[in-house]
Amino acid sequence: MKPLYALLPLLVATQAAQADFIKDSKGSLQIRNYYFDHDFQGGPGLDEMREWAQGFILKADSGYTEGPIQFGLSFIGMTGFQLDSSPDRTGTGLLSFNPRTREVNDNYSKAGISARFKVSNTELQVGHMTPLLPIMFPVTARLFPPLFRGGMVTSGEIQGLTLRGGYFDRQKYRDSTEDAKLRVSGLNGRFNGTAESSGFMFGGGDYKLLDNLTGSYYYAQLNDIYKQHYVGLTHTTALGPGSLKSEAYYFDSSEDGAAKAGRVDNGNLNLNAAYTLGANTFSLGYMHLSGDTGMPYLASIDPYVMVGGALATEYLNPKERVWQFKHDYDFARHGLPGLKTQIRFIQGRNIHEPVADGNGEEWERDLEVSYTVQSGSLAGLGLRVRHGHYQNNFSRDVEQTRVNVDYTLALW
Repeated sequence: MKPLYALLPLLVATQAAQADFIKDSKGSLQIRNYYFDHDFQGGPGLDEMREWAQGFILKADSGYTEGPIQFGLSFIGMTGFQLDSSPDRTGTGLLSFNPRTREVNDNYSKAGISARFKVSNTELQVGHMTPLLPIMFPVTARLFPPLFRGGMVTSGEIQGLTLRGGYFDRQKYRDSTEDAKLRVSGLNGRFNGTAESSGFMFGGGDYKLLDNLTGSYYYAQLNDIYKQHYVGLTHTTALGPGSLKSEAYYFDSSEDGAAKAGRVDNGNLNLNAAYTLGANTFSLGYMHLSGDTGMPYLASIDPYVMVGGALATEYLNPKERVWQFKHDYDFARHGLPGLKTQIRFIQGRNIHEPVADGNGEEWERDLEVSYTVQSGSLAGLGLRVRHGHYQNNFSRDVEQTRVNVDYTLALW
């Protein structure tokens, strides 16, 4: 990556004279205040992980220069400040800390820059970025998103077809400042989470089969740890007085090369239907895991699964069977635009963790209330409060509360 960064000043100097490079640029500052309380109910180890942090995310994107090969730049900078924490409560993923002493840093900062090259409807981005794909889904579930270092190509030359491919060799984890090697999530000891990979490569795309039907396929490989195939279908249609969105997708995962994180043998089928009627959206989903291990995914991101957004855990244990019911309500119809609520129930059974051996069960209830100011000087200010209650018969129960306030200020 160093040769690229060494060339960036020269590229800017020679290309920035083009009007669109400056005229089409945009910048924003996201201000995020985040409180996270993960309270363990009994058992050995930490009693809770509880922290409060203030974060700032600065984003700047240039426009493109003119010519057959167009050029642009993207920048992201993040700074986080400790408002409340201690060594016996850290580990929420909001703040950086010393893993040996568990002393929390008062503040930490990180940044990334990437160059964008565009020809026709194909773009190459090289540098630091945060892709959003089924095989890597780094949503902002903490104070900051992770940043991946590498390159990615996105092509839309064929109508209805979007192709993507790339390679990443380092990651700035969401609560860290260093470019570290990539790892697999080791939650619940399913895989060796300390095993490091030389890189992550992927390729695939999305194709609009019909106006209301989209198919997807992606292949991913975390070198010497796991390889994964993803195939999915998304369908939307009017149904009676409302609309129905149906999703079906499947992950097939196995170990790769030296299998540094251990054996990987997993299939994961996800089915979900969401019916929207007026202010209500009712969702019913099912997830079926097969094979001898849980499902692997990159550390420090969220897995792209039917129960995505669940607060306490991710329900990816060996041979687990998971049901979910979710209800969303939008109060705009009652003269309160911006106010929304969600309630979700999740149940997982047939868990084959070593301590459960087929008899493991877990369930969760999540409640959420969010409000976004619609007008005035504070338009766009958002408040989101979430609470989760989680129980199981093979580990510790959890009460979790998250509160975050977000405001994005357009700078130009």
